[in-house]
Amino acid sequence: MENILFFKTIAIDIFNAAIEAVDPYKLSTYYSDYVLETYNKEHCNKLNLIGFGKAAFPMAKALGDTIPEIVTTGIIITKYGHVKGTLNNNIEIFEAGHPIPDKNGLIATKKVIDMLKGTDTRDLVLCLVSGGGSALLAAPSNGISLSEKQQTTELLLKSGADINELNAVRKHISAIKGGRLAEIAYPSRVISLILSDVIGDPLNVIASGPTSPDNTTYVDAFAVIDKYQLRDKIPENIMSLLQDGVKGAINDTPKIGNPVFEKVENIIIGSNKIATKTAAKKANELGFNAMILTSELSGDAKEAAKWLAGEALKVQNEKCVAQNKMICLVSGGETTVNVKGNGLGGRNMELALAFAIEIEGTEGITLVSAGTDGTDGPTDAAGAVVDGQTIEKACKIGLDPNSFLENNDSYTFFKRTGEILITGSTGTNVMDIQVILITR
Repeated sequence: MENILFFKTIAIDIFNAAIEAVDPYKLSTYYSDYVLETYNKEHCNKLNLIGFGKAAFPMAKALGDTIPEIVTTGIIITKYGHVKGTLNNNIEIFEAGHPIPDKNGLIATKKVIDMLKGTDTRDLVLCLVSGGGSALLAAPSNGISLSEKQQTTELLLKSGADINELNAVRKHISAIKGGRLAEIAYPSRVISLILSDVIGDPLNVIASGPTSPDNTTYVDAFAVIDKYQLRDKIPENIMSLLQDGVKGAINDTPKIGNPVFEKVENIIIGSNKIATKTAAKKANELGFNAMILTSELSGDAKEAAKWLAGEALKVQNEKCVAQNKMICLVSGGETTVNVKGNGLGGRNMELALAFAIEIEGTEGITLVSAGTDGTDGPTDAAGAVVDGQTIEKACKIGLDPNSFLENNDSYTFFKRTGEILITGSTGTNVMDIQVILITR
């Protein structure tokens, strides 16, 4: 038992090292000199700071602490519970709903739009963008209500749509996403510091690409609705808007070559790749032979779990026994869950439960799978930590693991087994991390 707890603790330590490497405050301070240099070089007379996403508060604090003399005004929108401390008096703070947008997000985004409409060629607009921005920066297109946008977002989330598909729709029912923030801010100078929470770090997908040219169209958004057979469930006003877009009756989102992007600079300052590299480095320091499997793990959480378990078992058989080594496999990315049950959980806990089933009875394999933001689905957990004895433990207390998995009730399962991982808000967000420790 002590040996099992030891490896679970080590796995969590490696996960925590990855989180520390993508600390948004630290990453943002690296760019404060560049922002100040740009402000002076281009003879700006006002800096308008706009932050949206789960990391908006620490990112704004970093700039407010390092270059307070030029922060003229600011608005940040972050998830409830993600504000820790105070900011420069010129920066207004809003907390709002995620992953479903709410009224607070709507009110705050209207203020952002009003601020942008008042900018000109002497203004520097500094956008601090992080995961969660799609829901928090909420401005439905004309003719669409907040409740209709909420309903559409929830339908897409539950359907299993990935972030690219989800944001293709979001961009086309929004007045500010899909490059439209840059459109509103034009002709101001715009710098976006971006903490990526999307596989491959595509600028047009992170937070639905508010300052990036959009490579999706109304046709693409409509195709997502059809793929998940939601045409009869999506609110009529939204379907009507998308149909008008497909017909060309309304303008699409701004594309590459549009002059609104001539003075826009998008900079990725942190990503899952940085987190996975740091996790591997920490594992090596602790005596493991670390390997990064991928930083682009995607697809259904249960299928991802089967693949990870297969890799772990293969490595254990081939390398640990042959070389008598301790191995650490690191992966990162973002899976999806097709919600069919009525339980409570998230993609990391679902992955962890499916992984535990796959390695049932195997000694020497430990997995932690958790969200770097400290949140997994609509729960207070970041994820879970499992090993080959998880299923045996569950069965002894009368739990049927497969029933919990089918009901998408992984949170309740791990609450009962005591293997839930609760970190609280981490202040960052670069998708998920999996750490697998393997011994003989």
